[in-house]
Order: sequence, then C-alpha cells, then structure tokens
Amino acid sequence: MARTVLLWCFVFLIVCPCLSSAAFARDEPALPAGLGGGPSSEHDEPTLPAGLAPEVKAGAEPALPPGLTIESEAEQEPTLPEGLSKEVTEQAALEAKEPIPGRLFEFSGFWDARAGLRTQEDPHEKGASLGETRLQLQAETYSDKTSATLTVDLLYDPVLDRHCVRLEEGDGFVDLREANFVVTPADFADVKAGRQILTWGTGDLIFINDLFPKDWNAFFIGRDEEYLKAPSDAAKVSFFAGVANLNIVYSPRLDADRFIDGRRISYYQPGLGRLAGRDAVIEAEKPDDWFEDDEVALRLYRNVRGYELAAYGYHGFWKSPAGTNPSSGMATFPDLWVYGASIRGSILGGIGHAEFGYYDSEDDRSGDDPFIRNSEFRILAGYEQEVAKELTLGLQYYLEHIIDYDDYRRTLPVNIPKADEDRHVLTARLTRLLMNQNLTLSLFAFYSPSDHDAYLRPKIKYRIDDHWSAEAGGNIFVGENEHTFFGQFEKNTNLYIGVRYSF
Repeated sequence: MARTVLLWCFVFLIVCPCLSSAAFARDEPALPAGLGGGPSSEHDEPTLPAGLAPEVKAGAEPALPPGLTIESEAEQEPTLPEGLSKEVTEQAALEAKEPIPGRLFEFSGFWDARAGLRTQEDPHEKGASLGETRLQLQAETYSDKTSATLTVDLLYDPVLDRHCVRLEEGDGFVDLREANFVVTPADFADVKAGRQILTWGTGDLIFINDLFPKDWNAFFIGRDEEYLKAPSDAAKVSFFAGVANLNIVYSPRLDADRFIDGRRISYYQPGLGRLAGRDAVIEAEKPDDWFEDDEVALRLYRNVRGYELAAYGYHGFWKSPAGTNPSSGMATFPDLWVYGASIRGSILGGIGHAEFGYYDSEDDRSGDDPFIRNSEFRILAGYEQEVAKELTLGLQYYLEHIIDYDDYRRTLPVNIPKADEDRHVLTARLTRLLMNQNLTLSLFAFYSPSDHDAYLRPKIKYRIDDHWSAEAGGNIFVGENEHTFFGQFEKNTNLYIGVRYSF
C-alpha cells in the first residue's frame, strides 16, 4: 500500500499544475491523420485477430512472453492499417451517436459463428481449434453529462466445453464485455467507472505501456481481433488542460491476462522439458485481495506541433504469470513497476511512432532469483504508409532486453533453456482493399531473427451488405525450437472461417 500511496502522490503533483492552468480545454489534442484501417471505438483499449480499438476521451474506449500488442490512443483518430484501433474522446463518441429523440436506449449487436481446425495433430489438444456461436447485445443511453453502456456476449463454445460462468476468465455461456457509466462533473474532467475495454500506446499488436488485460487465447484461435482485449473492472478519470491531458486508471484488484494455460492452446512447459496442454494445465496463484492487490496506470499526454507525446506509469503485477512458487510449483504474478514514453506523428508522408518502457520487476531487482522474471527494457519503433491506392504497409521493430543477464544465466536451473539477452522482433502488416473496399485482404507477420521463429496472420474479409460479412484466415506458427516464443505454438497452427450478422 505504501507504494500505491507514493504513486498517488506523484499523480497529485502532476494534476495540480494542470488544473491551475488558466484555460481548460474540453477537447483532447488531435493526432496527425494516419493510414487507412481499424475502426475507432468507444472502448479504451482489440486487438488481435483484426479489429482492436482505442481509448475515448472520457474513457469511452497467450501465457506468452509479454510484449505483443495492439493499441493505440488517438483522441482524434488517424486512419490505421486494418486491425489497429484508436482511442476517441468521449465527446466525439457522444456526438457520433446522438440519441434519437424520445428513445431512452440505443440497441445494437451482432451474431457471430466461427469454426477452426488445426493443420497438424497435437496430442495435447483437440483437433478443433475453434467452434462457437456468439450473440452480442449492447444497450447505450446518453444525456448531456452522462452515458451508460452494457455489452453482453452469449456464447456456446463446445471446444473448451466449460459452461460455468467465470467473468474474469471469460469462461462460460456469458461474457460481460462492458457495464459502465460516464459522468462529466466539470468541463475539464470525465469519470468512467465499471467494466470497460481500455487501451493506449502506439504499437500495432505490440504492447509496451498498455498494461491492460489481453485474451491471448482468443487472438491465436481466430476470434475477431477486438477480442484480443479483455475487459477491465476499473475507474478511469480524465483531466483535460491547456498544458496537457491526464488519464488515471485504477483497478481495485488485478485484472490479469487471459493467458495461455494449456486448456485450448498447447505451450512449452520448462518444468517438464516438453510441450504440454490439457495434460498440464497451468494453475496460478492470482493476487485477488480487493484494494490490496490493486493496479494504477497513468498517461500524461499532449500534442506538440502535430506530434503526440505521452509519458506512462504503472504499478501492479506482471499481467501473465512471470514467476513460480518453489513450494507449491504454481505460477505467480510478481509485483511490477513500469515507466515509459511514446511519440507519434506524421513523417515522410506516413505515420511514425516510437515507444519505450522500463519494466522494474520489484521482487527480483538484483536479477538472481531464478523463480521470478528479470527486469527488462522494451523498445518499439514503427512506420506505416499507403504505398499505393488502397494498399497500406506498416513496419515495426521491437526489442526486449533482459537486465542483469549474467545473474540470470548464473542462477538458471539446469536443463531449463536460456533466453537470449536481447529478443528482436520484426513485424509487417500489409492491407489491400478491393471491390469498393468491401473486400479486405490482409497479412500480419511477426519474425524473430534471435529466436528463429515466426507467426503469420493471413485474413480475407468480405462485406456482403450492411448487415452480413464473412471472413477466413489462419494462425501459422513456425520455429526451429519448441521453447521459443512462437516456436512453442507450432502445433497450434490453425485455419478458420466465420460469418457475422450485425444489427
């Protein structure tokens, strides 16, 4: 609790100068226009099979080695390659969805059915990677100073075959995506409280300072990319001032990733020295004491000559298990501090962005505890541009650097494969729009020259009419070694098809 108090003191020191500014601006700074792509959303942080979304001014917005992401935060949303989402201000969301006079609620939703198969036999998993039908129902209501949203998914999933509802894990026939309200107590502040989708940062499917929960299972089996983002139970407070804008997100209890645990996707189990799945499901000791095992995330940002600058802070826990209890053998979520910054703006006819983060693994700052992940530096640089009519290319370089690497190697248990000091990842997203933009062809590729593995996400999507759409795609994993990031998922390579009716 003492650390949390210190972090709130830091918040107070930042907020006071902002609120003392002579003029408060209701609108958050605009971002430079970008390249064509992901739909904006009132959700604050989608994604990984295409369709992630970003944050709203008022807060309208696998276990894999952490680091993959998609996030974006645009208060005025630039167009991005398909699947990359941006944040929009709450006011923009309200203006875009003005209620019909005399109607208290606005209703919308969709019905979605998907099926997928593995391309090779995996002795630890079912042959079907995906087979589900989903009905999403959304109700929204607005007034001048308030709004409320309720989004519920009704799901039948015979592949996982778990029908008991567990909202935090996303199990069962009900998945509560959103249940929140937004209040504008003053012209310079918004408050959004309840279950919500949060996102910020600059990466396309690479997350550094976005420490909000992800659903890596959904991402790797072919669900819509919006389901990469798992919901948070949190309160988000936004302050808007002439000098800068500030977001504060408080979660009273850890909102962990829906990480790869072996129930649906097989993974490399270091303790067994082999691939595992349903025969060795990961059991984790999750911190779950209300207001003790809490999380605080901060973002301070402003627009300077068309470039959005942001600083980030986070205190909480590793979002996916990053430690092991030597007594029980169960996975753990060690304490974590993260400090970072980002920049995004127009350059050379496209959109450039850069981001870095320092991951301070509080329980292993010396780097000599073999049961807890070391501290790390993470760096990302990217660029995207429309290289031809209706053809967009996005490129990124990502680095994870292990701190105290010599201590890590010295204390590593025997027979446990060692990680490289530097993990390099290159990504490319290619998006082609055809047939009056009703047909979308896309490919997102990850390649790690240090791990010698890769992950490809090809997809084709056709918009039949205003209500119906269909898509087909795949999740293709390749690797020389079964213990590397993408290499461990090689037997999970799958192809899928889906159809959706929106209303």
